[in-house]
Parts: sequence; C-alpha cells; structure tokens
Amino acid sequence: MSVLVAASSAVVSTPGSAPLQLLPAGFSVPPLPYTLALIAGVLAVAGGLYRLDPPYGERHVLAVVPWMVTGSASHVLYVVDAVPAAVAPLFGTPSVYVTTAVVGGAVWLAAAALDAPVPRTLAVAGTATATAAVGATLLGTPAPDPLLPALGLLVGGTLGLVTARVLDAASTAVGVAGRAATLAVVAHGVDGVTTAVGVDLLGFGERTPLSAAILELAAGLPTASLLGSGWLFVLVKLAVASLAVVAVAPTVHESPPQGYALLTLVAAVGLGPGVHNALLFTVA
Repeated sequence: MSVLVAASSAVVSTPGSAPLQLLPAGFSVPPLPYTLALIAGVLAVAGGLYRLDPPYGERHVLAVVPWMVTGSASHVLYVVDAVPAAVAPLFGTPSVYVTTAVVGGAVWLAAAALDAPVPRTLAVAGTATATAAVGATLLGTPAPDPLLPALGLLVGGTLGLVTARVLDAASTAVGVAGRAATLAVVAHGVDGVTTAVGVDLLGFGERTPLSAAILELAAGLPTASLLGSGWLFVLVKLAVASLAVVAVAPTVHESPPQGYALLTLVAAVGLGPGVHNALLFTVA
C-alpha cells in the first residue's frame, strides 16, 4: 500500500489525490513526542550497528523479509483502527517503516550481543512478529475474503519470478546477486498485480499520485474495457524493478554489503505495499 512509501502502489478506497500532490494521501509526521521517540530509536540502533560494522549478505536480505510483512500487517491494523490509541501514531504513514526498522535493528543488536547467528535470529523473530500481526488482522475480521487477494499474491509472485529468471539468463551480474535480486523483482510483481486486483476487481482507488496517473492513463486506452487499467501498472512495476536490479547487481560483486542493502530497499518498497494491499483487501 502506498501509504507505506511515497513511490509505492498502494490502493485504498479514498478519493483521488490532488494533481500537484507528491506524497500519498495519509502521509504525515506523527505528533512530536512520537517523532522524538522514533528519532531516538533510529539513532540508537544506527549507532549500535555502525560500531558493530556487521556483514550483510544474501542471508540477511532473506531474513529481513518477515519484517517487511510485519510492517505491512501492522499498518493494516492501524488502518482498521485495531491499534491501541497510545501507540497508534507509531504505525501510521510513514512511521510504521521506522518503527519496524527500529525493532528489527534492536533484535539484530541483541543477537550480536548474545553471539547468536544474526540471520537466523532475525528470521525467527521476524516470522513470529509477522505471524502475530497477520493473525491479529485476520482474526479481528468477522468474514475475511482472501480469494482474490491470494490470487493477486500468487500471480504477481509468478510474474516476478519469470521476469527474474529472464534477467538472470540475460545478465551475469544479476545471476551473482542471486536470490536477493529475484526477491526484489518478485516483490514488485506482487505489488503490481495486487494493485491491479484492487483497482479493477475490488473497486479500490490509488493513493499515490504517480501510480494513479499510470492507472488513469491505462483507463483511457481502448484496451480498458477488456483488460482494465491495472495491466499497465503491472508492466511498469516489473520494468522499473528490472532496471533497478540490473543497475544495482554489479554493486553486489564490487561491494556486497552495499549491494545487498540496496536490493533490500528495492524489495521492501515492493513487497511491503503488495502484502499490505492483499491484507487490506482481505479484511476491508
């Protein structure tokens, strides 16, 4: 969902954005006490990781995936007013990303302090938090309807995987980046298709102005009556993700920590919104 990141593809049932608006509807800084708390958390975690100077590779990228899901599910809980008022500002847009990063970073530092394997600890803790957040989202809904959202996840993931395989065959550098590169493309396939499902099949509206412009363009084409407006957005998402992966992949060979960190970012701005879309459509 695009309330998570300004360039993502979230869709929600709200009116369209103003023509000159750059950020998605709902994007706001939390009240000052919460902002200061988040800043303090970021500084503490960033400082600890800077002093630690840990390695960062493919296993770390994969271990962060459950935390992306955690952030998505947590924001859905915020959207449906299921987060306690005392902490709700920490799960708005974009604060949910910062909150999730601070908690995940604290787990990383704790694992390092205890001499525990960091990727495994991150993955286990992230899976636990993601399961709890997704479970709370679904259990709090009297009659969740997961069929179309699940199909969106499946089709989007499949399209992303096929696209990633083509890139892998065409570029040695992408092959070196391995599963992290595949994850980044798959994430944007998921975001693109879940957005298309929401717009074309479930009647949701786009909150990010740039994404909305692409959808509006497709809606004005002769193909709209047959294919809807989401297909163009899916193609754009896969194309942009592919270009990003091709651009970043050589960095994985030259400077692995930086390269894998960039691929994590590319994956996060696709998978986070995509999972958010699917969960929101299931419970809305």
